[in-house]
Amino acid sequence: MSARGKARSRALEVLFEAEQRSVSAFDAMTARREKTDLVINPYTVEIVEGVVSMQATIDEFLQTYAQGWTLERMPSVDRIILRIGAWELLYNDEVPDGVAVSEAVALAKTMSTDESPAFINGLLGRLQKLKPSLLA
Repeated sequence: MSARGKARSRALEVLFEAEQRSVSAFDAMTARREKTDLVINPYTVEIVEGVVSMQATIDEFLQTYAQGWTLERMPSVDRIILRIGAWELLYNDEVPDGVAVSEAVALAKTMSTDESPAFINGLLGRLQKLKPSLLA
């Protein structure tokens, strides 16, 4: 797994932990820093900060284009993978659109259900097609 792939995976862990424990993502990240001597990859921090800062907008897009699914109905892991993928797709110009989608699908293959990769691919693919109008 690439350094960025590991950073995405760590960001998923931080965001998932924060959601499950009902704490801020920043508190979860700080707790991780205090529990270990490992340095948190700067890209992990960038993802977490980006997702948190844009979460309301990202969630609105996901809710609007997830046909037949509410955010609450989605598995937590899928919801967080979608947030990470949407943030990279829409707000991180350093990551090519196709890479943002494929990396989110790869995370889903290793971290979620058998049906999740197709769902995540479809929803992020839809956002990718609509990106110019979403960001206009």
